[in-house]
Amino acid sequence: MQKYHYVLASQRFLLQEEPIQEVLKERIRNYHEQEKQIDFWLVEQPAFLEAPQFKELKAKCPQPAVAIISTNPQFITWLKLRLEYVITGEFQAPCEAIPDALASLVTVS
Repeated sequence: MQKYHYVLASQRFLLQEEPIQEVLKERIRNYHEQEKQIDFWLVEQPAFLEAPQFKELKAKCPQPAVAIISTNPQFITWLKLRLEYVITGEFQAPCEAIPDALASLVTVS
């Protein structure tokens, strides 16, 4: 199993009120310059919130939610300091409750 770290916020806050696209674009550029593999993902309506251990967390976060999930804990800490009004945490996957760490509940139409 892999340990994943996340920042979680409402979709409105993270995608409309914060310039998160610019932050992620700059981070991707930096990773490419350093020939480093991308280790973070933006997931709308993350499915991991459906796991029983996240029931209270899901109730705390305005819906629909968005998570930035990473295998790099320092990146998540940096995002938390930059964004302030987000929830952070970690989980391990794959497991019975979370078969896919990056799964989304958004349906494609």
